[in-house]
Amino acid sequence: MGITRGVIVTVLFGLVLFVLIPIYVPRPNFIPGFAPPPDMWPRAVSILGMLLGLLLLGLSLSKKTEAIADPEAASEIRGDTPLRTLLARFGLAVLAFALFVVAVELLGFLLACILLLAAVLVLTGYWRHKWISLSVAVALPLLLYLFFSSALNTRFPAGTLLKALGF
Repeated sequence: MGITRGVIVTVLFGLVLFVLIPIYVPRPNFIPGFAPPPDMWPRAVSILGMLLGLLLLGLSLSKKTEAIADPEAASEIRGDTPLRTLLARFGLAVLAFALFVVAVELLGFLLACILLLAAVLVLTGYWRHKWISLSVAVALPLLLYLFFSSALNTRFPAGTLLKALGF
């Protein structure tokens, strides 16, 4: 099963990299200064996705991965958490990402990222260490925002609600 997943992930990201990006992302003849071309980030994500697919493919061939694929081993990995709870957490994670898309428009990218990371930490059960979780949920998006906005001059959505309030 892992071999199939690895091949599918690699092929899908390869399709995006070699077929969809060259067709649908225009690349201008002249790019001023140190500005990255419009296809830089889609290419970077596609290459990373292909590498992760190949990694999944490689890990699927190991003996240890075969042992983990055993149903008894899977119950050991998830511990005492029932499958219903895990599926509910997955549904809530999908809902959190959908709400993130809406929150970016309203609250702006930085605040939406902080809220999303806090929600992910709660859903993964890491919320038991509240001060560490809050520190990571605030500091990591803030550091990434500062790096991309100052070093790479990347603009992020400010949010309509924050603009209306004068921020």
